[in-house]
Amino acid sequence: MNTALIAKTIQSFQKYFGQEPEKVILSPGRINIIGEHIDYNDGFVLPAAIDKIICFAFEKSKTNTSRIIALDLNEEFSVDFSEKIELSDTVWTNYIRGVVNQLQMKGFQFDGMNCVFSSNIPTGSGLSSSAALECGFIRGVKELFQLDIKPIDIALMGQKAEHWVGINCGIMDQFASVLGLENKVIKIDCKTLEYEYHNADFGDYSLILLDSNVKHSLVTSAYNKRRQDCENGIALVKKNFPEVKSFRDCTEEQLLALKDQLGEEVYTRCHFVINEIARVAKACEALDNGNIEALGQLLFETHHGLSVEYEVSCDELDFLVDFAKSEPAIIGSRLMGGGFGGCTINLVKKGQEEVIKDKIKKLYYDKFQIELKNYDVKIGNGTTVYTL
Repeated sequence: MNTALIAKTIQSFQKYFGQEPEKVILSPGRINIIGEHIDYNDGFVLPAAIDKIICFAFEKSKTNTSRIIALDLNEEFSVDFSEKIELSDTVWTNYIRGVVNQLQMKGFQFDGMNCVFSSNIPTGSGLSSSAALECGFIRGVKELFQLDIKPIDIALMGQKAEHWVGINCGIMDQFASVLGLENKVIKIDCKTLEYEYHNADFGDYSLILLDSNVKHSLVTSAYNKRRQDCENGIALVKKNFPEVKSFRDCTEEQLLALKDQLGEEVYTRCHFVINEIARVAKACEALDNGNIEALGQLLFETHHGLSVEYEVSCDELDFLVDFAKSEPAIIGSRLMGGGFGGCTINLVKKGQEEVIKDKIKKLYYDKFQIELKNYDVKIGNGTTVYTL
């Protein structure tokens, strides 16, 4: 799938700069198997890099000026990376400016460069193309100028670059983009950043993403409100049960004892968080045992929690998951990401993928008059250097 993209990027670089690039970097998007809205609640997440990537081609420009070309947008910008980096009105350039700002702040020495990049990660679908852009660019600068930057630091600088742009993301996206391994998921401890790999052999099932093609405007205000509800909830739990340090230490019984004090809304938010943390552990166990049917059931349970308790779903996503529940060929489905739009992740029986996609596409259009997109994904490697 990526061969044509790599060839296009290299050929375009040759057209613009008259020679082959010195370095080519492949940086993937990511999915999250399970563990939603618990990164900011000291929980665990279970992401993986996917086989959809951004391909970068680099060379040293031998000047202070850098020329960066985004092939898919047919846009470019030039900047002197020896000067103070400022935000721009051209949003996509800010992710690159942000990582250069991070490299400068860390004291790394590098000169100007020429760069061409292109992507097959669908934008706006929740597959973290921004993390792929940040981490791939940092890896390119590292390789081009032989800088001593550890993989975890690439991820952390990518996260801080996104904060600089104005998006207060967690570490999961960048972590998966950098440290992903083919056919492995990563269980990340969002409190300590410790991590471990688990096999991601889905056996007789394929991973298919169904893109609702909607994004409701509630997402920012609702996200902030959910986060505040959880902070208020865990504060009250800690006050009454001093042995509890975070949601991972809290039991359903403790939460139930405080239900009246918490109020119904905060109680249900916290109840979801406790159970989602437990589901991540169960998902790892299911994968280790090759019990993909059990994993699928956990996905359905997570969606129910996100829809009913955390209330971050929407009619379109609920429709897609209800369809999945009615289809014997689909053993698990849930919304993936922050909610109020974006994709559902689905485990579909191999050999039934096209039938399922055609059927749901028609039903979805009849219901909402919206074109449903779909993406087949496989679990791939994190950010890598491509050998020319």
